[in-house]
Amino acid sequence: MKHAILGAGAIGGLVGAKLAALGEDVIVIVRPDRLAGYPDRLTLERPAGTMTAPASAVAKLTAPVDVLWIATKTFQLASALEAVAVTPRMVIPLLNGTEHMNFLRERFGAKHVFAGTIAIEAERAAPGHFVQRGQVARLNLIGTAEPVLGALMTRMNDAGFSTQFIASEATLLWSKLCFLGPFALVTSASGKNKSEVFVDPLWKERVVAAVNEACAVARAEGAEVEAAKIHAFMENAPPMMRSSMQKDVEAGRPLELDAIGGAIVRAAEKHGMEVPVTRELITLIEAKKAA
Repeated sequence: MKHAILGAGAIGGLVGAKLAALGEDVIVIVRPDRLAGYPDRLTLERPAGTMTAPASAVAKLTAPVDVLWIATKTFQLASALEAVAVTPRMVIPLLNGTEHMNFLRERFGAKHVFAGTIAIEAERAAPGHFVQRGQVARLNLIGTAEPVLGALMTRMNDAGFSTQFIASEATLLWSKLCFLGPFALVTSASGKNKSEVFVDPLWKERVVAAVNEACAVARAEGAEVEAAKIHAFMENAPPMMRSSMQKDVEAGRPLELDAIGGAIVRAAEKHGMEVPVTRELITLIEAKKAA
């Protein structure tokens, strides 16, 4: 199959490298000013060893592809799509939050857009060179993608990913957001890693409350999520784990605060629900940004 990667940072690059290593035809969409120096191979460092595989790079996607994987930051999505001049057979966004789905359906048509989520700690070391931190690599897709991508996901499992098809889009997207939202907000507001949050009574109380708020909103949205499972997963996360948003706060980079925290708040408002801890954490992060 032919795949295009839009957003060749840590996540998009890692997915592209994995696909290329499996023998898939991979095209990376890059900014025009980076095209000339972009390598013709993707390299991925991972705990099991380093892999490298061929891939091509373009500044604009003008030829049909089977799958367009989108891994931009949410605030980059609209401008990044200017580099896509075709309608792929399948569009699979791996963005944070939930609200990007309607935007992409308006852009490409509902029949072409398939929800996906990814959970992995990764970094971009250089153009075309990516690093996977830790063993956890989870890729979940909506069940309607299975007839086309079922065999490929089985091969991705064999290559070190944990993949799953989930029938409900709400459950798929909110299962990630109910973990990511509270974790990103608390680590970003506190400046603490997972272990430091959990040994501090005040911050642990906040993260527990934020998970409970997010899960209540998710259930109102039709998702099947259990706060107890999210709590357990967070308890068992690596002690030194930090969120990408936390790293962006520290580096002074733009944040996905609206797509992550804002999505929870807006969904709560739609259902007449209160999420005071989530709102408090957003306020604390906004104050950090303004300082």
